[in-house]
Amino acid sequence: MGSHKKRNVPFKSQGANCAATLHVPDSGDNAPYPTIVMVHGWGGTQLLLVTPFIEAFNDAGFAVLTFDYPGWGDSEGEPRHTINPWKREQVVERAIAHVRTLEEVDDRRIILWGTSFGGGHVVKIATTHPELYAAIAQVPMLDGLRAVTAVPAPRMLRFGLDMVRDFASKGRTHYIPIIAPKGEYASMDRDGAWRIDAWIASHLDAEYDNRVSAASLATMGFYRPFKHLKSIRIPTLIIGATRDTVAPFDQRRVAAQASDSVTIKTIDANHFDPYLPPWYETNIGLQLDFLRALVPQPTHDADRVA
Repeated sequence: MGSHKKRNVPFKSQGANCAATLHVPDSGDNAPYPTIVMVHGWGGTQLLLVTPFIEAFNDAGFAVLTFDYPGWGDSEGEPRHTINPWKREQVVERAIAHVRTLEEVDDRRIILWGTSFGGGHVVKIATTHPELYAAIAQVPMLDGLRAVTAVPAPRMLRFGLDMVRDFASKGRTHYIPIIAPKGEYASMDRDGAWRIDAWIASHLDAEYDNRVSAASLATMGFYRPFKHLKSIRIPTLIIGATRDTVAPFDQRRVAAQASDSVTIKTIDANHFDPYLPPWYETNIGLQLDFLRALVPQPTHDADRVA
């Protein structure tokens, strides 16, 4: 994670203490900083797959807030590892309110950033926060119904059986793996999902708690953030992957639904490629270009002309 500074800045949401970290550039000369609030995906926790993004944003002069949802990572909350997208949106709302209170943060320049399932949250929340400076959604899950119909029928049958088992369990949660190698049973085994395991081994000094409640799958088909694209009024960048089978991305459909405030870019990649080399370089380049066009870069004394 380089030598950038960070500090723990927990907040409360839904009765749980949520772990949160503010990552800031080394120099405090330009504080308060424009700040990016990172909204993680389906099985994501604070640093999963995003440490290169945090470092790149810090290097570009942005502070970054990361956080764990209740019941995930270092946050409190029971039961563990359950997902309800509408409750997650409430946590994101709380994170936005919280980051505005931090002294290092320029509360007039807050950018909402989301990936995968979190990218869907960003698209929806961007419509209700016109005061936000901008938003970025990479490989966003924009249509849960389409994601569900992309799952092979035998896998859907097994999902259904596990969901029933979870709902029928009294006082206990029935879990399934979040990721697995291709062909093995998990909520995600496509698009090279298992590469997450290798990424963790090389980037984080931690183990991945690879489980999600089966009942969480029942929410997917009803969550359809693409319906809110037309209501976005803040500058928003959406980056889709053309070969994504986890959160299928239809550029024409998104463009037809989106407002004029939305910029759409694509990468010839699957769902997990944009986190990893060589696709990461293209992905972060698109995001930094978007941010630099919006946020004036600080002028240092050495650059000023007398």
